[in-house]
Amino acid sequence: MSTAMSTSPPARVLVVDDDPTVAEVVTGYLRRAGHSVHHAADGPAALDSAARHDPDLVVLDLMLPGFDGLEVCRRLRAERPVPVIMLTARGDEDDRIAGLELGADDYVTKPFSPRELVLRVESVLRRSRAAAPEPAAPGPLAGGGILLDPRTRRAARNGRELTLTLREFDLLAHFLSRPGRAHGREELMRDVWGWEFGDLSTVTVHVRRLRAKIEDDPAAPRLIRTVWGVGYRFEPGGEADAG
Repeated sequence: MSTAMSTSPPARVLVVDDDPTVAEVVTGYLRRAGHSVHHAADGPAALDSAARHDPDLVVLDLMLPGFDGLEVCRRLRAERPVPVIMLTARGDEDDRIAGLELGADDYVTKPFSPRELVLRVESVLRRSRAAAPEPAAPGPLAGGGILLDPRTRRAARNGRELTLTLREFDLLAHFLSRPGRAHGREELMRDVWGWEFGDLSTVTVHVRRLRAKIEDDPAAPRLIRTVWGVGYRFEPGGEADAG
């Protein structure tokens, strides 16, 4: 069965999975979508392949021999901010959250639709390539001591540069461009992630990570406020809350 061609330029994708059947299916679908794909079956091989092929994106299983996907993600992210989509067969939400906390951009739970995975890959790739200047890109955004430039994909708070993942950057830009407005988690998933469906804990984890990077006290956030029963609101100033 064929898949649609990629809607973005071909990318180098590293697929890391020790299940030969899963690896073959994922690799086949991604190649039919126009991407160059390499495969690794364990943690050490994944790091070696990443060093040799410099992938644009990594599809990474959590359960791996050698050392697990969380350790692979940790080491990859220490080298450079390569986008990572995690695969997991586990039902434990803690595993998925741990991957997101390490900076993974997305996750897909097994069993999954290969077509859905290709769509998720396309979504992450489009955002990772948004660093290129575009005439229609908005100008710098500012608020709460934060200055963010969508054209250069750089952000700073009080003059100190912030190290943000792709999704954290896009989430912060979304908040900065709409100060004082309440955003539901479903809305954020649609507008920032480009998904019409998905696990809303993805949004919750990214908000928590973003707060850790921009708030003076993440336990009592002043900038990204919780709107109970709705979601979140960005306030350039004001009193802290306990959300």
